[in-house]
Amino acid sequence: MNRFDRITAILIQLQSKRVVKAQDLADRFNISLRTVYRDIRTLEEAGVPLYGEAGVGYSIVEGYRLPPVMFTQDEAMAFITAEKLMEKLSETAIQNNFRSAMYKIKSVLRGSEKDLVEGLEDHIHVRKKKKNTTAPENSLDVLLKAISEKRIVKMSYRAFGNEQNTERLIEPIGIYYENEYWYTVGYCHYRSDYRHFRADRVVAILLTGEPFRKEHSSLQKYQEQIKQDLHFKREKVVIRVDKTIGMYLQERKHYYGFVSEKIDGNEIEMTFLTESLYEGFARWYIMFADYAEILEPASLKVRVKELAEKILQKE
Repeated sequence: MNRFDRITAILIQLQSKRVVKAQDLADRFNISLRTVYRDIRTLEEAGVPLYGEAGVGYSIVEGYRLPPVMFTQDEAMAFITAEKLMEKLSETAIQNNFRSAMYKIKSVLRGSEKDLVEGLEDHIHVRKKKKNTTAPENSLDVLLKAISEKRIVKMSYRAFGNEQNTERLIEPIGIYYENEYWYTVGYCHYRSDYRHFRADRVVAILLTGEPFRKEHSSLQKYQEQIKQDLHFKREKVVIRVDKTIGMYLQERKHYYGFVSEKIDGNEIEMTFLTESLYEGFARWYIMFADYAEILEPASLKVRVKELAEKILQKE
């Protein structure tokens, strides 16, 4: 990226957030802090009303806006790809908001980029897995508003394996997407602890006017702490699988704590750190056990044998 393009990109980033740290700019553009300071001075000399505070970052005076942005062809293609993904990953309320935002983005595209986007729309398709759910269509929208405004959410929730709904008051700290489902993490007043809730199991949801009663860390910090705690609870597993079956394990292996693998001739040695050795991992292993061998731990072999014997007893 040449200096002119970089300075323009820095200006756009400054407009995208209330405060931008110099280190964030240095990391994004792979430049030194000294270069960041020089580029900031260039913007100031060009008349951009910037102000900075040591240890905080840079901000643009409220009300200043860059004229309509011109997007590149690569950026235009990224927009339409993101739009297709949003159709699959999001609920109706967020899809509608994103679609509205896309109309505004498309309105500032040049003619050639508009033609490019229109030409690609029918050539990108994301298959959407049909799910049986009665969850409200605005669940994620309500949760995001609660996180932004720090307000308590009241919801009726049906946990897995439970036939009865429970009424919950939660203080959500974030949402995440994993294994085809959206989840929210929040402090649950019913359990007096943090809990994970799957969005499709929400029966009813309401954003209350009551503010959070506790101070919470960000979702990122919460997940980092959970990851550290789980590291000490996970158990190491090493298996050897035939190459012919290895390709069929790629999609699910990360779900069971995949760490690494190495190829040895016609076999693949795979290492895992799993949270559910005797139930989750053992039952998954049985699916391809005729093409695999457990190297460690020995206790996993015993568990797999127990499950196999139970299966035979039902024959």
